[in-house]
Amino acid sequence: MQISNEGILVVLFVGLVAGWLAGKIVHGTGFGLIGDILVGIAGALLASLLFPKLGIRLGTGLVSEIVYSTVGAVILLVVVRMLRTRGRF
Repeated sequence: MQISNEGILVVLFVGLVAGWLAGKIVHGTGFGLIGDILVGIAGALLASLLFPKLGIRLGTGLVSEIVYSTVGAVILLVVVRMLRTRGRF
């Protein structure tokens, strides 16, 4: 599988937007530009595994990918925050 340069830019853009939105939703957990991109990409992976098993489908396109990634990143940030504070939310 080979991804074009444009594909890599789209993945990075979606990861950045999703990570930034998740950082705004879950206050106090921003990780900077690179960290937000990584959290957004990890959130996209989490959502792509979790949502189909739950039967959740939001549609297609860039906006739905950003929504998927944001929800996954929020879940990921909440888990990370709970582990950091040892259960104290």
